Amino acid sequence: MSGQNEQQIAEALRAAPPIILAPGPKEPPTQIPPVPNDVWALPGGTAWVYYGQGNRALTAPVIMADGFNTGPSTPEFSWNALEFSGFPLLSELRKRGKDVVLLGFTERSASILDNAEAAIAAIREAIARRQGGHPLTVGGFSMGGLVTRYALARLESQERMDHQTELYFSYDSPHRGAWVPIALQAFAHYIRRLDSRFSDQMNSPAARQLLWQHIEGWQDEPDTDEERKEFLAALELVGNWPRRPRLIGVANGVGSGQGNGITPGQTALRGKGLAITGTDLRTQATGDDSLVAALRVVTAQRPEIRTTDLPDIDGAPGGMLEGFGILADALNTFTGLGMGVDNPIRSHCFVPAVSAVAIRDIATNDDLYARIDSLPADASELDEFTLASQNEGHTAITQELGTWILDRLP
Repeated sequence: MSGQNEQQIAEALRAAPPIILAPGPKEPPTQIPPVPNDVWALPGGTAWVYYGQGNRALTAPVIMADGFNTGPSTPEFSWNALEFSGFPLLSELRKRGKDVVLLGFTERSASILDNAEAAIAAIREAIARRQGGHPLTVGGFSMGGLVTRYALARLESQERMDHQTELYFSYDSPHRGAWVPIALQAFAHYIRRLDSRFSDQMNSPAARQLLWQHIEGWQDEPDTDEERKEFLAALELVGNWPRRPRLIGVANGVGSGQGNGITPGQTALRGKGLAITGTDLRTQATGDDSLVAALRVVTAQRPEIRTTDLPDIDGAPGGMLEGFGILADALNTFTGLGMGVDNPIRSHCFVPAVSAVAIRDIATNDDLYARIDSLPADASELDEFTLASQNEGHTAITQELGTWILDRLP
């Protein structure tokens, strides 16, 4: 393919919205959230405050931290995800007299440790503004659960502050690590010369800290990134978990050990347009020298990406992300430039259930597919947890999981 066509593809990719692997609404919000009762400017973030029913001031704060994405948090995105896309969690909170404090970040792909500064400031602000002595509830969705976990633990261990938080919650948070298929990471880096934004997201500080296995470039061997090691060391330095609040969590995956039905080693995305024919992105399979991707975009080269000793993690029980589907949908907007693809498998496991309930690591099939329902409850680092009745979208707000949390609020 000519250099002119390569330039046309690069210009088209860069002019289009970025490819972003993250949960939540993909289309612009169709419903407008209510006007907040208050807005707090925080270091590295913002909090939008909505008083509970019957409250004329901040009375019973529930601080809820945003998760991993790219760019700044917005109240429109949060309301669309937490209220308008399934179970109306925010309305239910406010009906119970709880004040919703939506904690957002200036950059959602920034370091978890940096975004914890916004969480710490929000906790201090809530205590200063609250009328009465009702304890705080603090937690978050996906990465937000790790941000607030670290923030509370640091306030206790290093700052010796009474954060007055009675309940900590996490919603499908990757306490033992998250997963983006090596095939998708490799493709992101392979097209960097055409458009760097997908690669930038995969190499962002938050991605490096969250992902159990990471590659910085398409030719790299999967490994635990140094930033993840540093984050885990920082967690350990503050005691790993806060000690004062009761710790609860939910998972968007099942506890039976039943996988999501995705078969290992199968083609999930296949190039069919002239510029991308030969590309073959596959689901992760265990074993030595497993082919996970063949990459061809514009040029004649078609390198293969292989892995060794990784488990069948794409099909594991847990919260799912349409990672292959997000990429396919983006590429199929450029069919006129020869970038069309087939997409037989849209989703993969993103946060394994054993990670979300902090009960096992995710490095082996035995751990990933463990029957959590049969394990002793005290095997988890959480005081109490529950799992979904089916493997579903990561951070999907359901009545099943939402009411379980609501029933445990102080």
